[in-house]
Amino acid sequence: MARNIQSLERAAAMLRLLAGGERRLGLSDIASALGLAKGTAHGILRTLQQEGFVEQDEASGRYQLGAELLRLGTTYLDVHELRARALVWTDDLARSSGESVYLGVLHHHGVLIVHHVFRPDDSRQVLEIGAMQPLHSTALGKVLSAYDPVAHSEAVEADRKAFTDRTVCDLEGFERILDLTRARGYASDVEETWEGVASIAAPIHDRRRMPVGAVGITGAVERVCPQGELRPELIAAVRDCARAVSRDLGARRF
Repeated sequence: MARNIQSLERAAAMLRLLAGGERRLGLSDIASALGLAKGTAHGILRTLQQEGFVEQDEASGRYQLGAELLRLGTTYLDVHELRARALVWTDDLARSSGESVYLGVLHHHGVLIVHHVFRPDDSRQVLEIGAMQPLHSTALGKVLSAYDPVAHSEAVEADRKAFTDRTVCDLEGFERILDLTRARGYASDVEETWEGVASIAAPIHDRRRMPVGAVGITGAVERVCPQGELRPELIAAVRDCARAVSRDLGARRF
């Protein structure tokens, strides 16, 4: 049987202890409650503090859970609720559009695919849940960058790589695309990330009207964008799906 790593067990116990009370705890309280030497407890707390999982009050020196841990917990809940609310609507979108459907959220300076519905045909396809997409060139990424201030900052500060000769990399051009995205309520990617591939995406909002993700379709250029123009019915279908998921998350006026 594999042996547990003692330092990780102690760190987990420390986080549970801090999560279990309403007040901040001092070093002595933590060490005593967990049966640890003060030096050992302090070393673990210092590491957790460096990672943002624990915070120390400057005035009292006491410890509490940090913002990073709380953010991770909120993200976990938000993503799982988002996926649960989107399941039916993304299935419907795949059937009506005939294309693959992706649900994405902001994660580590990119778009994390958290749900993927295969194109409803008999072609061989690869599940892309867990894949990362760039913010500046994909339809999902542009939507997040247009509506989420954090995503916007990350896209602006990033090294915007050219994937094809159609990729918009300069900041002024990128900002114009984001303005257009906000004005239209959707974003597109026509061979800006992958040759021969086009995408359409729209934003999903929660009950606080905060952007929590984006949903979109992806397919061959000749199907999504015949004669160089996005098919209006596909744009409408993607926007309708985004509105439906937003309504299920409690958003109003969608």
